[in-house]
Amino acid sequence: CAERRETLECVTEHERILQEIESTDTACVGPTLRSVYDDQPYAHKRFMEKLDARIRNHDREIEKMCNFHHQGFVDAITELLKVRADAEKLMGQVTDTNRRLQEAGKEVTARTEEVVCCRLQQRNMATTVERLQLCLPGRRAYYAALKTMEQLENVYIPRVGQYRFCQIMAENLPRLRDQIKEISMSDLKDFLESIRKHSDKVGEAAMKQAQQHRTFNSAVARQASAGPYSRPLFTLNGRGREALNGQALDDMVEEEEEVSVCVLTAQDLVDFSPVYRCLHIYTILGDRETFENYYRKQRKKQARLVLQPQASMHETVEGYRRYFNQIVGFFVVEDHILHATQGLVTRAFTEELWNMALSKIIAVLRTHSSYCDDPDLVLELKNLIVIFADTLQGYGFPVNRLFDLLFEIRDQYNETLLKKWSLVFREIFELDNYSPIPVETEEEYKLVVSRFPFHDAEIEKQDFPKKLPMSQSVPQIYTQVKEFIYASLKFSESLHRSSTEIDDMLRKSTNLLLTRTLSGCLQNLIKKPHIGLTELVQIIINTTHLEQACRYLEDFITNITTVSPEAVHTTRLYGLSTFKDARHAAEGEIYTKLNQKIDEFIQLADYEWCMAESDGRASGYLMDLINFLRSTFQVFTHLPGKVAQTACMSACKHLSTSLLQMLMDSELKQISMGAVQQFNLDVIQCELFASSEPVPGFQGDTLQLAFIDLRQLLDLFMVWDWSTYLADYGQPTSKYLRVNPTTALALLEKMKDTSKKNNIFSQFRKNDRDKQKLIETVVKQLRSLINGMSLHS
Repeated sequence: CAERRETLECVTEHERILQEIESTDTACVGPTLRSVYDDQPYAHKRFMEKLDARIRNHDREIEKMCNFHHQGFVDAITELLKVRADAEKLMGQVTDTNRRLQEAGKEVTARTEEVVCCRLQQRNMATTVERLQLCLPGRRAYYAALKTMEQLENVYIPRVGQYRFCQIMAENLPRLRDQIKEISMSDLKDFLESIRKHSDKVGEAAMKQAQQHRTFNSAVARQASAGPYSRPLFTLNGRGREALNGQALDDMVEEEEEVSVCVLTAQDLVDFSPVYRCLHIYTILGDRETFENYYRKQRKKQARLVLQPQASMHETVEGYRRYFNQIVGFFVVEDHILHATQGLVTRAFTEELWNMALSKIIAVLRTHSSYCDDPDLVLELKNLIVIFADTLQGYGFPVNRLFDLLFEIRDQYNETLLKKWSLVFREIFELDNYSPIPVETEEEYKLVVSRFPFHDAEIEKQDFPKKLPMSQSVPQIYTQVKEFIYASLKFSESLHRSSTEIDDMLRKSTNLLLTRTLSGCLQNLIKKPHIGLTELVQIIINTTHLEQACRYLEDFITNITTVSPEAVHTTRLYGLSTFKDARHAAEGEIYTKLNQKIDEFIQLADYEWCMAESDGRASGYLMDLINFLRSTFQVFTHLPGKVAQTACMSACKHLSTSLLQMLMDSELKQISMGAVQQFNLDVIQCELFASSEPVPGFQGDTLQLAFIDLRQLLDLFMVWDWSTYLADYGQPTSKYLRVNPTTALALLEKMKDTSKKNNIFSQFRKNDRDKQKLIETVVKQLRSLINGMSLHS
């Protein structure tokens, strides 16, 4: 069994070795075969037998394969033999073609040699051009190119002038100079067109820089002049009214430094090299004067275009800003050209342009600002003009005429302010309730006093709730006047004027507000139909308090401008006269409305002029009238001065006159004695009202004297004391001194007709017919007296 097992292992090993021999390269066969001999003795014989068997096996497989492919191989040999004949035929054709190609290529070869020669020449020319380019400057270096051409023309070309290319170069140099001249002029035209489009950017940068310097300088000035009183200040950057402290000033300095870094100059925004190149080129070519004339002519044309405003420029501040930016940009460019070039533009030329521009600018601003009715827009325009003037002044252009124009615009600004505040005042008056201001608490009282300078010891002693004498419009009007002063001050600042001049401007504009705008509003208010007697009384009280507050407005302006009102030529406020005039107008309107109310009551009178006798009591309309007068005069007790007394006296006189006119009415043809008695009762009630002192302050029977004419006339008829009247007429001590004979005769004529019932003369006929003759005699004497008066006069 062991031998058998050994034999199996040997066979397996030989199989493995055969597989390795079949599957590996021949280089590795030697080590594999050596393992056969190194193994068991006589094992190589068995391996050889195994190998022979394997070889015979492969031979049989090869033989099978060859048998399988034999017919194909035979066919392939047969085809190859056929191709041999075709290949020989093809070889002959190729040889013939090669011969003919060689013959045809002789001409191509010759041409190729010529091409090689041309290529060599081209390479030499390219090398020459390259070397010449190294001698010339870069693109657009026209000035350097002209210098190089001059050097070539004068130095190098004469040395190699015998060569044709040098002659061609010499002939082309003048043409190149003309081309350079044309190109540089074209660049200049492009520059002029570009600067026309971008001048607003240059101007915007310059004006920003000027505004930053102004803001910084204003902050320094405010810090230096800040005192105990923090007066309202208005700055161009809208920082408000408060004065700056040290920290704020430091912040402003840092802001100035930071922002200044961001501001671009004209050199940053504009490439001036086309101007310099063109100037140098024309100078070298001896044609500088032509260039200067062309440049100045074009810039004059552009100046006229820049100065043309847009039709709607006055509608927004941006329209003015674009207009100013373009102008500033134009002159900043000219100033740069003036200093960067020698003689291209002169100071006289820029001054001529500026004077022309300044006249046009002033005319444009004067026209467009007149269309503006918005004070905020006018103020922004003023700020723009100031920055515009400061910017150009920094470049050496005179701007005094611009500041003179600002004084005209200031008047326009004040007019727009007056119109605006006229609407404000009207709204305040329309919303006022014309009643004393009620204050419920101490806080409410302090709030009112903080807005209006009111001081009254008696009212301060009163307990809450209480009423202040003026209505709510008074503190509102006072506050709005202060706001107007602030608004007017905004324009007066930055005009390079002294504090005295600013103070004078403020006072004059405030005077216009008081004497024209506020006065006009008060006058219109007083004349409004819905303003009654109570409202008129309150208006008088209001104007009294506003008049007293004028001195506080004086102090307010003094605190703002630090100019004492006692200074020389200081304008005083005319508010006192304004409020006095308004008060007098209100007083006159009170008298007028009182008389109108009296007339309305009298129109209700319905006398029975032919009554036989009186009913013994006063007429109802008259009692209503007297009650109305009593209640009205109770309200008048709050009026200042003698307004109430004057109103009462005026009302009584008007009532007396109206009653007398009622008796003397031409349409009234007859009056009975009973009607006279009734009329007498009404007059007695008027006299009682006058004696009851409806308004305190009258001395004795002063108020009753308003009815003296009526009283004497009625007494004359009631007593029928004609003998005394005729005897004492004209005497200072006459009992009926105030009875005019014309009036007496007119009334007597109304009473003498005896044809009517209940007439006085019917009684005369019953009692004493001789009295009829007496009446006729009195009538004749009165007429004679009247005629005598006419002849004497």
